[in-house]
Amino acid sequence: MIVFDLQCTPEGHRFEGWFGSSGDYADQQARGLLACPVCGSAAVGKAVMAPAVGRKGNQAPVRAEPDKSGPEGAAPAAPSAPTPAAPPAPPPLPPEAVAMLKAVVQAQAEALKRSTWVGDTFADEARAMHYGDKEVAPIHGQATPGEARDLLDEGIEIAPLLVPVVPPEQAN
Repeated sequence: MIVFDLQCTPEGHRFEGWFGSSGDYADQQARGLLACPVCGSAAVGKAVMAPAVGRKGNQAPVRAEPDKSGPEGAAPAAPSAPTPAAPPAPPPLPPEAVAMLKAVVQAQAEALKRSTWVGDTFADEARAMHYGDKEVAPIHGQATPGEARDLLDEGIEIAPLLVPVVPPEQAN
């Protein structure tokens, strides 16, 4: 499926149109099957749309198959307009913000050096320390949102790490 923003020429009403392919849109427009849902005008065309979001950097590009849905003997479709350039990069962070983020990263790294990774047993370990079944020590690990809520409901003080941490067994 492909979604186009459409607009009627006489009144400028904008609306969405869903099509099986670009060829389906062109075919329906050529046959006069498109009409404005507000005023009924058949003078409908594509409206200017926001650019499509690009694929993630770790995904292979998808190769589009040529559209073979048009009638036999029809002239090939006109080449599409060039893809617009990527939006400009956001402005750099102010030096104060960069310094603050570096300080947070460094403080967390220092705290983790004095803490023990307990992995997905974090909730059980924190609970055992809180109830005196185990000696209190600094730990870090993983907990589901539900486990974290349960710990907080029991009065066990926990806090999320500000910077994500890779489990030791997954580190390079």
